[in-house]
Amino acid sequence: MNNDRTEKLQTLIDKIKDVDTAMMSTMDEDGSIRSRPMRNQQIKDDGAIWFFTGYESGKSHEIKNDSHVNLSYAKPSDNLYVSVSGKATLTKDKAKIDELWTPAMKAWFPEGKDDPNIGLIKVTIDKAEYWDSPNSAVVHLIGMAKAAITGERYKTGDHDKMNL
Repeated sequence: MNNDRTEKLQTLIDKIKDVDTAMMSTMDEDGSIRSRPMRNQQIKDDGAIWFFTGYESGKSHEIKNDSHVNLSYAKPSDNLYVSVSGKATLTKDKAKIDELWTPAMKAWFPEGKDDPNIGLIKVTIDKAEYWDSPNSAVVHLIGMAKAAITGERYKTGDHDKMNL
């Protein structure tokens, strides 16, 4: 992995690692885009993001049909918003299920790690974009006032598009 990609990926990981839930969007057979909340399980340094899923769920069938997905992360309290595009794959890898398993997962998989419907979605990141602004309302207000007085465009914070 080259240094620029490694640096961009680490920036992205640092932004989303503390956001517990992502909205995962997939494409339905009729072309409709469907989104649902997914709890982050693990974000790897290689650009892989892992989620538990019902192996026979609607989203699993949609991923089998079209592996392109989008993950949207939001942490409004910090004015952080991230969009991740990538390819999803389904697996029933027992070792990975064991590695990622937490007791809370039993709410979705009553039979535990051996539940016949348990599966994992691995999203490999292709592109990402983020918006990250100062989280203080006072900072925003001062910035907006300064822009209005000077005629300069108000800069809301950091923004970057990344091809990974």
